[in-house]
Amino acid sequence: MASEAAGSTPLAPIALPQATPLPVPAPETLQPSAPPQPLAAPAVPLIVPSLPPTTPAVGPVPAPIPPHVAGPHLALLLPLGSNAFGKHALAVKDGFLAAARAQGGTSLPVNIYAIGDDPQQIVETYIKALGVGARVVVGPLTRGGVTALAESATVIVPTLALNVPEGQIPAVPGFYMLSLHAESEARQVAQLAWQGGHRSALTVIGETPLLRRIHFAFVEEFTRLGGTSLAPLPFTTDPEGLVRIKKAAEAAIDTETGDMVFMALDLARARLVRPYLSTLPIYATSQVHPGVAAPLVAFDLADVQFLDMPWLLQPEKPVVMVYPRPEYDESVELSRFYALGIDAFRVAMVLLGGKPGADFDGVTGKLTLGPDSLFVRALTAARFNEGRLIVREQR
Repeated sequence: MASEAAGSTPLAPIALPQATPLPVPAPETLQPSAPPQPLAAPAVPLIVPSLPPTTPAVGPVPAPIPPHVAGPHLALLLPLGSNAFGKHALAVKDGFLAAARAQGGTSLPVNIYAIGDDPQQIVETYIKALGVGARVVVGPLTRGGVTALAESATVIVPTLALNVPEGQIPAVPGFYMLSLHAESEARQVAQLAWQGGHRSALTVIGETPLLRRIHFAFVEEFTRLGGTSLAPLPFTTDPEGLVRIKKAAEAAIDTETGDMVFMALDLARARLVRPYLSTLPIYATSQVHPGVAAPLVAFDLADVQFLDMPWLLQPEKPVVMVYPRPEYDESVELSRFYALGIDAFRVAMVLLGGKPGADFDGVTGKLTLGPDSLFVRALTAARFNEGRLIVREQR
């Protein structure tokens, strides 16, 4: 996601039309800090807008704004009014509502609150949602918003943030997190490489802040496991610089000082660098996965191993097949946020159930609630091989 902006004008909240709840089975449950009380209303299907889940390339265009449902509800707080994050928020909303439709309804109606980028406005909207009956809250989506909410001392109902806070914060009862955090993924790649028997990593680092964070997270986890990280090689498009990368890879083989490469690069950079990395085993994150891998891409990234979510790697997996798959004009990033919305709905139902729970398969990965109230997404491993994408069924 892009860097977070601040100071946008608060928008009016939006909601789904009023509906009385359907009972919802909760096979995957956990204990929230304050379980909601059961409702006595008769069961009818959740009413949701009958609009296709699409995200126009020109920007998010929210559906017409219906009135909020008064009384107990599930609150969805998303930056639909943000220039930087509006498309991502709309994709999350579409995934969330698609999951609700696939289940047939919820035990509470859903109110959607359109927020902006301003952390103070996000906290104020959260408080407003509590005041009108929110029993479970899903959101915010931005790191700034998650940080502000976690530090606000206002969390009194089960809340699922869709990102992680900036820095370390004390544990907040009832405050859970599910995110597409790139650093968490890089740590899983380090674990995958370690499990593959690699102990000394040559790394290539991109120049963007995101790629630098990915590199740092990989190195931190790989060295924690006991591995060695050699001096990083900066990404370059300069022919002489690429030759230096090639010589470093060859020297690592000749001197047996390195037994693998980690590319902290995105797709375009990885395709340029890959031919210079000799025969060393190569690892990367989902940043190198274009979603639908054309044969040329798969050849360019031959033997590169990476991790990604089942939604993109295992479309025929039963837990994935039950949900509609919208087209996002080849934007794999928005597809990931749509999948996040699906799993956010499923976790929200778990929180609403308020019962002890266990791991469960999600479309973004196998979800496990950690001791820090962060849902860990165990990802699927894959490898480009001879123009094809080979998916490993089990990690």
